[in-house]
Amino acid sequence: MLRLDTRFLPDFPQALKAHEGILLAAREALLSRRKDPGAMLGWLDLPEDTETLRRIRRFREENPWVEDYVLLGIGGSALGPKALEAAFNGGRVRFHYVDHVEPEPVLRLLRTLDPRKTLVNAISKSGATAETLAALLVFLNWLKGHLGEGWRRHLVLTTDPKRGALRALAEREGLAAFPIPEGVGGRFSVLSPVGLLPLAFADADLDALLMGARQANANALAPLGESLPLQTALLHHLHRHLPIAVFMVYSERLKHLPAWFVQLHDESLGKRDREGRPVGTTAVPALGPQDQHAQVQLFREGPLDKLLTLVVPERPTEDLPLPPAEGLEGEAGYLFGKGLFTLLSAEAEATYRALAEAGQKVYTLYLPEVSPYAVGWLLQHLMWQTALLGELWGVNAFDQPGVELGKRLTFALLGRPGYGEG
Repeated sequence: MLRLDTRFLPDFPQALKAHEGILLAAREALLSRRKDPGAMLGWLDLPEDTETLRRIRRFREENPWVEDYVLLGIGGSALGPKALEAAFNGGRVRFHYVDHVEPEPVLRLLRTLDPRKTLVNAISKSGATAETLAALLVFLNWLKGHLGEGWRRHLVLTTDPKRGALRALAEREGLAAFPIPEGVGGRFSVLSPVGLLPLAFADADLDALLMGARQANANALAPLGESLPLQTALLHHLHRHLPIAVFMVYSERLKHLPAWFVQLHDESLGKRDREGRPVGTTAVPALGPQDQHAQVQLFREGPLDKLLTLVVPERPTEDLPLPPAEGLEGEAGYLFGKGLFTLLSAEAEATYRALAEAGQKVYTLYLPEVSPYAVGWLLQHLMWQTALLGELWGVNAFDQPGVELGKRLTFALLGRPGYGEG
């Protein structure tokens, strides 16, 4: 199970007890809106959606020919799938992400792909995301130019169940399409077809992933002393005066998870509260041990302006022993006979202690291992944490008004009807 370690925050147990009232009230306020589709709490129910899971499995079985999977999406439509696929890809299908609009990388990708063995998945809840539509125009032209009438088999859409340009395209052309439920926003959609469809082509264990997420739901509803989301939400609430929230994972397989968390945290919580005051902390991604040789110098000896979360696996799924080598006894002898995971664990523990010793506020979330079950639990836990912080900070964690102005200005600059520059 997911395990929280606050040993270097000795006052936390007393603080947890003192804040019991506001924490339980925040959870109750969140759950009271669960039946309202407009509240955007549909992510709570995704782990139970077995019918969609069956549809995804059937689609995977019907398309064994896929060798390259191209995902067209941006933000929540790409960050979650990328994090999960990097962690659990079985290796039979190569994945490519067009989550930008720079022409040279897209052209380079097109020149390497065989369209006969490529499946393109365009993802946009609204069906109006400019970057995704631009990429779709490019890949539609590419598929039609190479495959003629056979192009339809090579395009699958993930979008709103009823509305938008992508849904209309799917219905007009008879394309395979999977729904993003109406009550699920982009950055909370990783356990919907947004993440599950790519992960099916990565041959990952979807059942275990959703089972972990269901366990996170059960844990979130547990009494205060057992509910990890209430506890980690309180940690962030108590340290909301610190402007930076570092999210550092000790797993190469989870290297894209911090970027997913950055969007989840920043876009959900960087808002103005009900009194019009700006609130929020800035999430910073980090990867251990890589960033021990980069950012940790700043984290340890720089300003005491951070709350740091370390995510550390407690055991490997498979270890690699370090054999002795003649001539290296002096410098490397202490490593002989140990495993790589022993070194990784020692470095994570050393960083944890060093940060605390320097006066930085830091806690650790321990995963039993980097498995679909554990990561499913972690993802759902972090979504719960974010939603609860929205309640505690008096903001709507499920909208993004600050993003909309940039979209409107982009549309105006490109001459989209209805978006004049005046």
